Amino acid sequence: MATVTRYARTRDGLHIAYRTLGAGPLDLLYVPGTFTQVEHLFAHPTVARYFERLATFGRLILFDRRECGMSDRVGRPSTLEEQADDVVAVLDAVGSERAAVLGLLEGTPMAMLFAAAHPERAGALVLDSPFARTTRAPGYEWAPKAEERAERFGRMFETWGDGSLIDGFAPAADPDLRDWLGKLQRLAMSPGTARMIHAANQDLDVRHVLPTIRVPTLVFVREGAPALDARHVRYVAEHIPGARLVALPGDDAFPFVEESETTLGEIEEFLTGARASAPTDRVLATVMFTDICGSTEVASELGDRRWRDKLAAHDAAIRGVLARHGGREVKTVGDGVLATFDGPARGIRAGRAIAAAVRALGLEVRVGLHTGETEVIGADVGGLAVHIAARVMALAQPSEILVSQTVKDLVTGSGMRFADRGQHALRGVPGEWRVWAVAG
Repeated sequence: MATVTRYARTRDGLHIAYRTLGAGPLDLLYVPGTFTQVEHLFAHPTVARYFERLATFGRLILFDRRECGMSDRVGRPSTLEEQADDVVAVLDAVGSERAAVLGLLEGTPMAMLFAAAHPERAGALVLDSPFARTTRAPGYEWAPKAEERAERFGRMFETWGDGSLIDGFAPAADPDLRDWLGKLQRLAMSPGTARMIHAANQDLDVRHVLPTIRVPTLVFVREGAPALDARHVRYVAEHIPGARLVALPGDDAFPFVEESETTLGEIEEFLTGARASAPTDRVLATVMFTDICGSTEVASELGDRRWRDKLAAHDAAIRGVLARHGGREVKTVGDGVLATFDGPARGIRAGRAIAAAVRALGLEVRVGLHTGETEVIGADVGGLAVHIAARVMALAQPSEILVSQTVKDLVTGSGMRFADRGQHALRGVPGEWRVWAVAG
């Protein structure tokens, strides 16, 4: 669905990278946070699904802000006014006279300024976790003091590019999303550029802009997200005339993590008047995750070409097993596969066969299984059952097949044997979960 990356020329001669996704009568411009890279956004299936779903509303317009990603650098912080001019350049380049604007986190101040300064180009405004000021001030006492903010971001620059930033924004994210975010940071900008931009934002304040916004506005607040005090968001909603505030559950500040369909449904209804783009079904399924053990070491030992051949043989072996056992491959995830079955016994037998088939290739995999209600959106699946299966798999040893208590209970009487692996707290999943290893 995505076009190739192109460049818009700004009035001061810079090149701003952009690409579009989808088609339709509605244009939707996405304003990213501090760092992004338009091509890497689609490198993780969960993130790609979020943007592909946005593109079902109409034409989605993505771009890299100046100093970021594939856009030009000028070596100094840019004003919000300059960045708003960049948006105009992108809209002109794609032939868009009027677009709804969706801003996320650090992208929201610029999105609000653009909507206020260019109401003829902004048809509507969607703000996900916005803020009006970065540091404490009279009437804005919940924001951190300048020195507190500087200390917090100072720690972030020391680990720039390792993906650990995900812990403050999406605590329940899987390891693949952490790796995706780390690479996004590295592709977007260097630690020095990030430090420069965050220092320049120390006194960012758009409170005076809020009452001048006259376009329909939807605001999302995520009460449990540790990355942003909800009072920032409520302040924005209270000071934009007619803004509608929607409280979302969970503690993830990134909208493409966990139950993103709730957010997407709200956006679709706000912009189009209906929720019709992505019909969903909830079905009971056994979810399987696999992962190659020690893949980094094996790839290093084999070299790129031989590793690609080995990985292709691994994928073919798994697909053959799934076909024989009635499994459905949903997608590849990292160095493994996400698949579903209509019964837990089939999933366990397939797990055994996969471990044996891959071992014959000189590789070892770990396998995790859980049975629960899943949300089916097109060819993909989501929901808590998927996250539980991923967490169970992460506990497994090489060539080990771990299952949840639910799976073990459902195959009672099958003759299958299990070894107790104890109770575990699964990251991002409530409660304690007993895990069992398939024996024999």
